Amino acid sequence: MFNKLDKASITAVAATLITLLVSTDGSRADAEDQTLVPISAQPASRYIAEPLVQPLPAEAEEESTPTQSDPAPINAANLSQLVAAQPRMSDLPRELNCLAGAIYFEAKSESLTGQLAVGRVVVARSKSGRFPNSYCGVVYQPSQFSFVRGNSMPGINKASGQWRNAVAMAQIAHNGSWRSPVEGALYFHAAYVSPGWRLTRVGRVENHIFYR
Repeated sequence: MFNKLDKASITAVAATLITLLVSTDGSRADAEDQTLVPISAQPASRYIAEPLVQPLPAEAEEESTPTQSDPAPINAANLSQLVAAQPRMSDLPRELNCLAGAIYFEAKSESLTGQLAVGRVVVARSKSGRFPNSYCGVVYQPSQFSFVRGNSMPGINKASGQWRNAVAMAQIAHNGSWRSPVEGALYFHAAYVSPGWRLTRVGRVENHIFYR
């Protein structure tokens, strides 16, 4: 009798354990089914892409701000129109005054082309590295221009039309806004003299012969 009860108890306990195991596996399977839901089954969220506008730092804005631009080029059909379009300067800078003085004393009686040719020689000398690097330095260099006496120029009638033309031509020569027919020349002399220079002749413009 005792053996039968033990066997019955053992059988009941085993049955209970099997039931519990089956129940646990079923719950685990359900949990896995809930976890591994395909992504496509999830409701999709909608996103709207917007461009990101990143403001520039204050310093970068200041650096990107353009500085005062150069004056717009003047469109002129001829040199006379370009001369007439030059601004009138009541207070001429010293360097332009030296350049205008050289044009005035060397070529005031010549055409505008002749004046430009002389002015461009002074400009070319100042940039060549072989002469002083300023207009005044070029003009006042000893033994270069015959009108210079004692490191000074003679008096100029600055109310005259010839001086106004010389000032306008100095601006044009300085800006390089009109090409000289003897562009690049560094030397010139009056056509009525023959100094015998061993230089490359560039050409003649009215009363002067130009070399480099």
